[in-house]
Amino acid sequence: MTHASQNPALTLLNASPRLPLLAALAVRFAATVTRWEQRRRTRVNLSYLDDRLLSDVGLTRWQADREAARPFWDC
Repeated sequence: MTHASQNPALTLLNASPRLPLLAALAVRFAATVTRWEQRRRTRVNLSYLDDRLLSDVGLTRWQADREAARPFWDC
């Protein structure tokens, strides 16, 4: 699976030199949780695709099932 791009607002906040340490950690945590949720949602949706749609994106049922079984924190 490809990595989802980060939210530009979170990237801007995280890169700000004036951001206090606790706020920077909170932004980084929020970005990580967002990335995890995107992975989870993508993998769940992948498991619902039929063989014809999987073929359109170049995956086999076995590959899709293997990807869908991965935990959300696993890249």
